[in-house]
Amino acid sequence: MPYDVIVIGLGGMGSAAAYHLAARGQRVLGLEKFTPAHDKGSSHGGSRIIRQSYFEDPAYVPLLLRAYELWDRLATESAREVYRMTGGLFIGPPDCLTVAGSLLASRQWDLPHEVFDADEIRARYPAFTPRDGDIALFEAKAGFARPEMTVQAHLDLAQRAGATLRFGEEVTAWAETGGGVSVTTADGTYTAGQLVICPGAWAPQLLAEFGIPITVERQVLYWLDPVGGVGPFVDHPIFIAENERAEQIYGFPAIDGPAGGVKVAFFRKGVVCTPDTIDREVHEQEIGEMRDEVARLLPALDGPCVHSATCMYSNTPDQHFVIARHPDSANVTVACGFSGHGFKFVPVVGEILADLATTGATDHPIDLFDPRRLVNA
Repeated sequence: MPYDVIVIGLGGMGSAAAYHLAARGQRVLGLEKFTPAHDKGSSHGGSRIIRQSYFEDPAYVPLLLRAYELWDRLATESAREVYRMTGGLFIGPPDCLTVAGSLLASRQWDLPHEVFDADEIRARYPAFTPRDGDIALFEAKAGFARPEMTVQAHLDLAQRAGATLRFGEEVTAWAETGGGVSVTTADGTYTAGQLVICPGAWAPQLLAEFGIPITVERQVLYWLDPVGGVGPFVDHPIFIAENERAEQIYGFPAIDGPAGGVKVAFFRKGVVCTPDTIDREVHEQEIGEMRDEVARLLPALDGPCVHSATCMYSNTPDQHFVIARHPDSANVTVACGFSGHGFKFVPVVGEILADLATTGATDHPIDLFDPRRLVNA
C-alpha cells in the first residue's frame, strides 16, 4: 500500500513529524534503524535545556514561543511530564554571548527576565560562586525536557493516530519517482507521495547528494555526585555559564534523585567523528577536566562522576538548522544540522515538517534554515 508520507529517522524530529502528520490524517510510514527512543544518536541523556531568551539569535524566539505551546500539548496528550520549568541562569561577563545574547533576545521580544550581579547570584543561589565581574540573566520560563520520554510520547501518539512505525529497519536507498518517492530497506521497498528525512548524525551519508556541509562531533555528558549530597540541587535552576575563554558549560538540577547525580557538560567542546567511529568510552582525563571547570562555579560539584555518556552534535558551518523542502527535490523535506541546540524545538519542528510535506510551505519563520545558504557559500 502506498503511503502519503514516509519519515526516515524517528529520533526527536522524526518522531514529532510522524505524530503531526498522522494527527492530520496522513498515511504515515516511519522507518528507524534502531529501537524506539534509542541512545545511539542525539535524542537521549535524560534531559535537554529549554529556554526562550535565545542567545544564538533572536530570530529563533517566535519558534520557541510556539514550541512551548506544543510542549504543553504534548504533556497533556501523552499524560507524561515531558518537560519541567525550573528557571534558568545564564552567567558570565556582561559582554559575553551567553549573557548579552540572552539579554538581546529578551528585550527584542519582551520576554520576562531579571538581571543579577555576582552578589545577587550568590545570595539567591548559594551553590554558585561566580567571579566578581559576572552577571546573570534569570529566565523563569527556562527548564528542561526529557528527550527519551519526548520521543516515546510522540511515537505513541503517532501510532495512536494511525502511523505505521518500523524499527530495526535501516534505509539503504531512496529515490524520486514519477509521482512521489520510493524508499528501500533490507525488508523491502515502500512508496509514498512525500518523503521527510530526519537523519541526525547520519546526515552526511544520507544527504551527501544535496551537498549540505555537516560536521558530526562527539560530546560527553557527565553526572557528578555533589559533595554533601544532592539536596541543594533538587530545586535548582538549569544554567549555562561562560568563562573568560568564551567556553560554555551547562547543567541541570538533580532530577533523578539521590543516586542520579547532577548532569553537567561542556557546550561545543567535542571531537569530530562519525556515527561509526565515535568513541563511546568516557575517559578519566575528560572527567577530570569537567570536574575542574564546573567546580569553579559550583564547588559542591567537585565530587565523583557517577555516570557518563556520549552523544553527537551535527553541526552546520553557521550553527543554524537545515529545515526545508529541498529546492531540487519537490517531494523531499529535510531536517538536520541542529548543531547541539535543537531539541527544545522538537514539537514545532514536527509541525513545520508536517506543513512542508503536506502543503509545500509553512507560516513559521524558517528562512534562516534554508540549505541554499550553505550549498552556495
